[in-house]
Amino acid sequence: MFIQIIQGTCTRQDEMRKQIDRWHAERGSQVQGWLGGTYGFADDDMFVAVVRFDSAESAMANSESREQSEWWAQTEALFDGPVEFHDCADVTLMMEGGSDRAGFVQIIRGTAADPEALRAMMADTELLHRMRPDIIGATLAIESDGTFTETVAFTDEAAARSGEQVEPPEDVREQLATAMRDVTFVDLHNPFFASRAVSA
Repeated sequence: MFIQIIQGTCTRQDEMRKQIDRWHAERGSQVQGWLGGTYGFADDDMFVAVVRFDSAESAMANSESREQSEWWAQTEALFDGPVEFHDCADVTLMMEGGSDRAGFVQIIRGTAADPEALRAMMADTELLHRMRPDIIGATLAIESDGTFTETVAFTDEAAARSGEQVEPPEDVREQLATAMRDVTFVDLHNPFFASRAVSA
């Protein structure tokens, strides 16, 4: 899997939502290798899109198409300032990567001090689900410079906040402390989603 993260300040939220919906309606079924996306706005009007493709080649082919260039020119104009792109071919899924049924999504960004440890913790779904049943899936995307973006899907925000109060075991706290640093959180209170329809 390949993940592209797009983020920037956008106060024209209704227009951005319509623009994303238009892409899904007009191009979602036509773009080879597009798997889906998670989208939302933080309290400070930061818009974040986490878009999934089956490969870097599929993502590049989409980016280079005339239709995508035209759509992006219109979309970029909706942002209040510069837009950041983060491309990640190093992707780990937890519980199949999340769920379009999530009521709350948290974007966690930071530096992977120990990428292997982070991947291993993501793979230990039994432990995580026991500790945090409110988590219904996640993706971990690590860039070549060690920057990571974890997209965590929760059943709802109330359950997530309650789960935050539960102290993880000491060994897990130690692993987290050594595996990641410079961590920041972006809360998407009203996330929206899209996924490629699966043929029966």
